[in-house]
Amino acid sequence: MREVEYESYGCPLENYQLTRQDHRQQEQSENIRLWVENVLAEKEAEEQADPVLAAGRRAAAARALDMLRSFQTPEREIMRWRVRLYCGHIAETQRHCENGKPTLHGSSSMQCPECRKDPSAIVAFEPIGLAGEPSSPAKPETPKPKRPTRTELERRVAALERENERLRSRGSEA
Repeated sequence: MREVEYESYGCPLENYQLTRQDHRQQEQSENIRLWVENVLAEKEAEEQADPVLAAGRRAAAARALDMLRSFQTPEREIMRWRVRLYCGHIAETQRHCENGKPTLHGSSSMQCPECRKDPSAIVAFEPIGLAGEPSSPAKPETPKPKRPTRTELERRVAALERENERLRSRGSEA
């Protein structure tokens, strides 16, 4: 895994004051949610008109969910974050440990566990720590072999010269 520097923003979270950017981000999150709801409503209308299409989509969704559920990210690869949400509540969330901040890759909002506002943009954050202990190396590093002494090298050279001489004399007899 790559080395990651975890960022903090807006600390202490309890004193954070919302900015214009936070209001824009929240509005954008809400607009995305409305757009997704409209798309889903269109798809549901299509499925009501075509039961075969509905069955195919349900089967594809079930396969995708099974694949997602079959892979469990080890806790040592999960970073825990303390976040302040747009609604003002402070919560904990988790992201893969290779993300330097919890707002990367489309995960800039979440449902507030207290007031249930969904979406509620993440406006400030700080890392807490890994959910599990990092794994120890699979096998300990093997120590480098010690360097032979001059005496050992001279003995080895003499033995190889004798072996070389023996092989030459055997080759000339044939």
